[in-house]
Amino acid sequence: MMPMCKQIQTLLHVPSSGHNHKMDVFNPHRQKEKVVIVMGATGTGKSRLSIDLATCFPAEIINSDKMQVYEGLDIVTNKITKEEQRGVPHHLLGMLDPHEDFTARDFCDLTSIAIESILGRDRLPIIVGGSNSYIEALIDDYDYKFRSKYDCCFLWVDVSTPVLHSFVSKRVDHMVQNGMVDEAREYFDPNADYTKGIRRAIGVPEFDKYFRYGPFLEEETRARLLRQAVDEIKDNTCKLACRQLEKIHRLRNIKGWNLHPLDATEVFRKRGEEADEAWKKLVSGTSAMIVGQFLYNMTAEVPPHLGSLRVLEALAAATH
Repeated sequence: MMPMCKQIQTLLHVPSSGHNHKMDVFNPHRQKEKVVIVMGATGTGKSRLSIDLATCFPAEIINSDKMQVYEGLDIVTNKITKEEQRGVPHHLLGMLDPHEDFTARDFCDLTSIAIESILGRDRLPIIVGGSNSYIEALIDDYDYKFRSKYDCCFLWVDVSTPVLHSFVSKRVDHMVQNGMVDEAREYFDPNADYTKGIRRAIGVPEFDKYFRYGPFLEEETRARLLRQAVDEIKDNTCKLACRQLEKIHRLRNIKGWNLHPLDATEVFRKRGEEADEAWKKLVSGTSAMIVGQFLYNMTAEVPPHLGSLRVLEALAAATH
């Protein structure tokens, strides 16, 4: 059977993202260009989805995570690796001096430049990251200039809180195994200001006591300090996920943002190939159909939890 993205490209006549030619999804008679925004709490798979979409449509990705914009601490900030990027161009990722401040205004200015640059290459800008306050500042600027220039498609990857918290806890353990402690140690400074630059990132201030006092303590006490730091990182990451989810609900329910929810809970409950199939069915396949409709101004609605085959059948029917 033809892969999901190939089926979508065939049905919608979408040019392959690997080809360097004009992207005909942008209607020259329409005033507004189109932008896709991938939102969700930390750990829900936003980066994975953005890459999946960028392999379906000619696209480039703009990072909207306020910590991942900094150079360094790749494990601590959970940056997407070069291998995971699969050749898709990324903007605002690992490009800023770790000691500099990066404000919402900075994000808006640099993102606006990146969007125009991407559109100038006839490609689709995909904004992805968990810093929802920055995304809100960009989309709902004081004079609504952004919305006057761009049509937005909001994709929201959601995972039930208990399942996500369990995953986040395991992810922190995995990060520790991959060298998180040694990476954070390189940024330890007894006089450091944890309110500025990359040192604001979860996974830096939590190690302060361990780095500060550990070398002078017995092994057992030092190990206890390390466990406390790791537990604090897990707790703070779960709290961050809750705050991010609260902001998303506010944007949807109070500000009226038209978010397309994608429930990935079943993906996180499965393992191996079953998890991959659930991802394709519940998240990436459905998202690709939603984005295809968005780009082509199709009128057929795609129910958010349809299986991939039914989505394809619905789209095929809508195009005939």
